[in-house]
Amino acid sequence: MLCAISVDLDEIGQYHKIHGLPPPRGEVAYAVYRLALDRWEQFARSCRLPLAFFAVGSDMAIPGNAERLRRLASLGHEIGNHSLDHCYDLTRLDSFEQRRQVGVGREVLQGATGSPVEGFRAPGYTMSDRLLSIVRETGHRYDSSVFPCAPYLLAKLAVLSWRQLQRRSSASIVGDPRVVLAPTSPYSPGVPYWTEGGHRSFLELPVQVTPRLRLPVIGTSLTLAPAPLARALVRACVGQLLINLEFHGIDALGEEDGLEALRGHQPDVTLCAAAKLNRLAEMVEVLREAGYRFVTPGEAARRQLGA
Repeated sequence: MLCAISVDLDEIGQYHKIHGLPPPRGEVAYAVYRLALDRWEQFARSCRLPLAFFAVGSDMAIPGNAERLRRLASLGHEIGNHSLDHCYDLTRLDSFEQRRQVGVGREVLQGATGSPVEGFRAPGYTMSDRLLSIVRETGHRYDSSVFPCAPYLLAKLAVLSWRQLQRRSSASIVGDPRVVLAPTSPYSPGVPYWTEGGHRSFLELPVQVTPRLRLPVIGTSLTLAPAPLARALVRACVGQLLINLEFHGIDALGEEDGLEALRGHQPDVTLCAAAKLNRLAEMVEVLREAGYRFVTPGEAARRQLGA
């Protein structure tokens, strides 16, 4: 049994866009790369596991970011494509711009890090048939954007509705709700993308949910839930051949890191960064004790595809 863990490197400005806040100013705008990446490196070292970092291509223009990712790649971690500019409305853009966001994003990341980029994750987990086709055509071997989680979708709808009532804009959008019907284990996506039956050389690695109730098993839910509930969520997944855990860079940041503007919007920023990472490390040990071996999503996809 395998477990893959990935970290989406959404910078702080992306959270401000979600909540309709002004762009962050000063060094806090770069806290994910400036502070969190070192913590994730230490997390991986102490937990003895590889990680995949899904990065935004345009962030490579910020001095030092490419060097930080190159170092992580040299340590055996995977670099994935989180698009060129992290447009939350990527599925609504025309085909030319989608191809630029996906294809150029991949090229930028490969050029900046010297590391092959095999996987893609869409901003906000929002996918479409056309976008997935472009992901496949631009040389990726797997996608990991499908999040078949009704509670997450309902929570997202509630937040966006509340923002509208407040007359505050949000960059976030809601995709096709039928994605909650997608398989919860790796599959070759067909048309529509939440069904099986597609190219056998390309794989979808859904973001982890519990098998029956499809509750979210991601960094936010594991750090915010009481410890017994977090352990129960993880243990509910034991037995699956692949557990695909998705964290965010902000999961390694906390109240001490200058994120005051997100208070009242992001509940997890009120927690101490060390406490959040300790919780996630505990979840890793739960899975290790259950017999799971830790690999990157890319390795998991290659094994599934027989490559």
